[in-house]
Amino acid sequence: MTCLAIITSMESGSSRHHCLVYQGAPSRHLPAVAQVLHEKLKQNYRCLYLNSPTMVAGLQSYLAMIGVNVARETAKTNLVLSSEQKHLRCGHFDVDAMLRTLEEGLKQALRDGYRGLWATGDMAWEFGLRKDFSKLLEYEWRLEEFFHTHPEIGGVCQYHAGSMPDDALRLGLTAHRSVFINETLSRVNPHYVRPEFFTHEAIERPAFESFLHRLCVSGEVATEVAN
Repeated sequence: MTCLAIITSMESGSSRHHCLVYQGAPSRHLPAVAQVLHEKLKQNYRCLYLNSPTMVAGLQSYLAMIGVNVARETAKTNLVLSSEQKHLRCGHFDVDAMLRTLEEGLKQALRDGYRGLWATGDMAWEFGLRKDFSKLLEYEWRLEEFFHTHPEIGGVCQYHAGSMPDDALRLGLTAHRSVFINETLSRVNPHYVRPEFFTHEAIERPAFESFLHRLCVSGEVATEVAN
């Protein structure tokens, strides 16, 4: 199966809202992110990447290496690479502002003739320097609902274990139906919990800890059933 076919299959599954949890240098995932962006551009999606200026520059290099004309794609707004944090209010993450940004971005993409919007961003960067993750779970649950009701949007929330506290990693993982492994593979998240069934005990079980550890260490997890 080709890379394009696998990505298309991945996006047409039960969720288009994926979670990437990892340890190590953030740059090691840029080749995979660049490849997915390349494929989504070819599928006529407007693509949005949110991260620090350093990571944006690194992504531009990887995109260029695989044949993307970054200057042309950004000039046409097919590709939007941003380090803006307008959704922060006095340094704190504003859930409503971020969701409005995504909703307006999706509407504009559709008006401009795209199939939809594909977005990815680093959660630590999105939540700002204050590192206040108190609204993280609310945001991810509301984002999951937004993705569910808007089939034209898809994307990956990036969780770097070196930049976020353990509790934030656990909460972020439990709010995603799907785990992003690499540019050709995602897994159903057996530890996803719907908001109405969430308890903190759900993210403290040994099976959950083992799953999170394997994601962080190797990014490889076997298909499993949550206990």
